[in-house]
Order: sequence, then structure tokens, then C-alpha cells
Amino acid sequence: MKNKIPAFKNEDQERAFWAGHDSADFIDWRKAERSHVPNLKPSLKTISLRLPETMLKSLKMIANKRDIPYQSLLKIFLAERLQIEQNSPKAHTRKSAGRKSRKTAVTVR
Repeated sequence: MKNKIPAFKNEDQERAFWAGHDSADFIDWRKAERSHVPNLKPSLKTISLRLPETMLKSLKMIANKRDIPYQSLLKIFLAERLQIEQNSPKAHTRKSAGRKSRKTAVTVR
């Protein structure tokens, strides 16, 4: 017999509960069924990002070597860095070098 899932007042309370409990104690996963959600689309936001031309050129060259679009590579790099920052006990800070360079606008989707 499985335990009863408690009622939660809000998502934060539910999130905290599941962070400390195993769902197998509450749900019989052998009875689970796969569901398909074909019309579900990821939530994306288009942004404009200004990059130095040399950085954009390097990004495009690396992407070309990997045979992927440079915008996809940029998202990969950002995701990797976000993971590092979120797992780091200290925030990394870096002062700007203060150099002026030509910048190119990039739209990331």
C-alpha cells in the first residue's frame, strides 16, 4: 500500500516535499502509462545580443567545425556556464577590461 500524497498550499511547499521524499513511496510506477503531448512547444524568448565581431567570428568557426549552427553552439556554451555558476559556492566576478571594440548584434532564438 502506497502512502497518500499530502495536499500542498503552493508549489514551493510541494517542491520542498519532493526534494526530500522518494516518489516510489507514493506512486506505483508499474501502473504508469506513457503520455504524448505533440503540441507542446518549449518556451523560447528571442533576444538581441551585441558581441564583438571577433567573438562572433570565433563562435561561427567553432560551430562550423562541429557542424552545428552558431546560435545552437552559443546556447550550449551558455547552458554549460550556467550549470557551473549554479553549482559554484561563490559567484565568479570579473572586471571589464574597459576596451572598446566593434560589436555585432546577434539574435538568439
